[in-house]
Amino acid sequence: MIKKIKIALIGNPNSGKSSVFNALTGLNQKVANFPGVTVEKKTGYTSLRDKFGNTIEAEIIDLPGTYSLYPKSPEERIPFQLLCDPQNEAHPDLTIVVADGANLKRNLFLASQLVDLKIPVVLVINMMDIVRFKKININFEKLSVRLGVPIVSMNARKQEGLKELKEAIAKPFSPPANDFIDIRPFAPEVIDTIRQTVNVNSNYNAFLVANNLDLISNFEIPEFKKEKIRAVCAQYEFNAQQMQAKETLERYRVISTIMNEFISSPENPIQKSPSYRIDNVLTHRFWGYFIFLAVLFLVFQAIFAWAVYPMDLIDSAFAWLSVQVQSSLPPGLINDLLVDGILAGLNGIVVFVPQIALLFFFVAVLEDTGYMSRVSFLMDQLMRKFGLNGKSLIPLMSGVACAVPAIMSTRTISNWKERLITIMVTPLMSCSARLPVYTLLIALIIPSDYIYGVNLQGLVLMFMYLIGFVAAISAAWVMKHILQSTEKSYFVMELPTYRLPRWSTIGIHIAEKVKVFLFEAGKVIVSVSIILWVLSSFGPSGAFDRIEDKYLSETYIRSMPQDEIDRRIQSEKLENSYAGRLGHIIEPVIKPLGYDWKIGIALITSFAAREVFVGTMSTIYSVGDEESSKMTVKEKMRNEIDPETGGPKYTFAVGISLMLFYAFAMQCISTVAVVYRETRKIKYPLIQILYMSGMAYLASLIAYQLLK
Repeated sequence: MIKKIKIALIGNPNSGKSSVFNALTGLNQKVANFPGVTVEKKTGYTSLRDKFGNTIEAEIIDLPGTYSLYPKSPEERIPFQLLCDPQNEAHPDLTIVVADGANLKRNLFLASQLVDLKIPVVLVINMMDIVRFKKININFEKLSVRLGVPIVSMNARKQEGLKELKEAIAKPFSPPANDFIDIRPFAPEVIDTIRQTVNVNSNYNAFLVANNLDLISNFEIPEFKKEKIRAVCAQYEFNAQQMQAKETLERYRVISTIMNEFISSPENPIQKSPSYRIDNVLTHRFWGYFIFLAVLFLVFQAIFAWAVYPMDLIDSAFAWLSVQVQSSLPPGLINDLLVDGILAGLNGIVVFVPQIALLFFFVAVLEDTGYMSRVSFLMDQLMRKFGLNGKSLIPLMSGVACAVPAIMSTRTISNWKERLITIMVTPLMSCSARLPVYTLLIALIIPSDYIYGVNLQGLVLMFMYLIGFVAAISAAWVMKHILQSTEKSYFVMELPTYRLPRWSTIGIHIAEKVKVFLFEAGKVIVSVSIILWVLSSFGPSGAFDRIEDKYLSETYIRSMPQDEIDRRIQSEKLENSYAGRLGHIIEPVIKPLGYDWKIGIALITSFAAREVFVGTMSTIYSVGDEESSKMTVKEKMRNEIDPETGGPKYTFAVGISLMLFYAFAMQCISTVAVVYRETRKIKYPLIQILYMSGMAYLASLIAYQLLK
């Protein structure tokens, strides 16, 4: 016999909820959206056996982290709607509440709300390693009796207590036996009327409905019943804010009693804790910024220094592979397609995997240790001057990896003005797609020298990322004065405990990110490379024949070596191909920036994704040139000659101009789509495209004209 159950997993942020979810489900997970909203829904599955040997198939929904059932953001509305509406198709049979054992007083608030909802509950007291380290004693048996729910102690990181949790889930479960607080005296008429009108599990469920009238429109109940609920609240002058405050005071009064009776810890003032002393330095109003810049400096130095050898190895491997394929197949279109189209495009993406992996590694380590939360706290005062707050820093820093999930993470910002500004400026942060462009151009124009042990290329890379941040907060300052809002803003943040990085988790994180980069970006790059090869290999009817006839005349044969004739034929064919003509169309617009028609082609193709630039340049400089297959894309670009000056095309001025263009331009169709999805209005992505393109053009123009 197979029994199917639905389990909701809920807890405070930083309680270890995700670790419990991963421990229960392993890799058996899928990610979608909750119906009707863009909030990510993570679902996992696990199979259990009860004491009679029957199979239990559990579907586990990982709800967004929240401190209470009073939602302050779109993400926090999901737990309320799912848990307080018994008619919701995702309403759980069982709720697992994850609490941080070292911060039980705060975590028990949410747990007590779930107890009073009368949904079957299992309380997981997590982070027992920290509990033991702090010498906190918890009487689990008496606490379980007082709350009326089973309790499991865990260290989810090491899967300690996982067996006991599975056993608790597999046992027959029933609603909590006790009321944590008696809520009915707070508003008896309102609670009784709501319970008579709709099918809710408890008095507290009815109380929460009355407190969140603006959210019951999503409940699966008839409209006339919703109107009746609103009417009774108005009739008895139900004041939601006062009732919430009254409930909060009562809950914490009871929680304080429980803490005194069942939980004991040695006197250890927070001022004496190692974490407090470290925070005094890392969040210092002066040294905190200096340390953050030093951390960034070390990260970008490492990215350049550590990645150079594997990148050279990959580059050489593709050059060797291109030669092997070229020599193994007969000359013709298939040979050219494989070498100049597919392999050139693949090389343009695979060669940057070492740097991408290192970037994700350092970001993951900084997040996992708890340092990034300190940076958010540190930056709050600075960000407010630019129309943002500390919560905005998380999306901005996430934008260093990818703007798409970073923009989605702005849902935690409850102030609409600050959220919109964050959405509008996040794409200015240098994402992983810009890294291949920066790396290639920096290698072309900046010598790989060390000055006092500092790698110049790594230093320039750091400056490019800082330029993105400065541009983002500058744009935010302008928008702060354009957008009008009377909504008050606040920033409350819990600083998680410092912990050693979870290397296995970081390894999985890097593997997932690199996989996405390779397969998602790779599909686009290879596809664009193949299309570009076709456009570069063919031209209007008769155009290529006229070029061949021109150079095969006796005048050229007698005055020019055959190698030079072949080079000129291929060069003119490329220039007169469909791709070349497309580049020439926009050349007058981009020439003031120092760009030619070849760079123009790259600008057009990389609108879909910035990283396509590298694959495009690799393909353009490969088409029709057999010798180029033996060279890396960097060598091909370094050998490019400017026909007007006779010198290298990619000068310092051109390189800086190009990097600034890619730093500011909106060249990511996925970002455009997610901005539209998050704002629900087409005008915002259009404004974003216009202002970012304007910034890119102006910055590149000024840089080139000053440096040429």
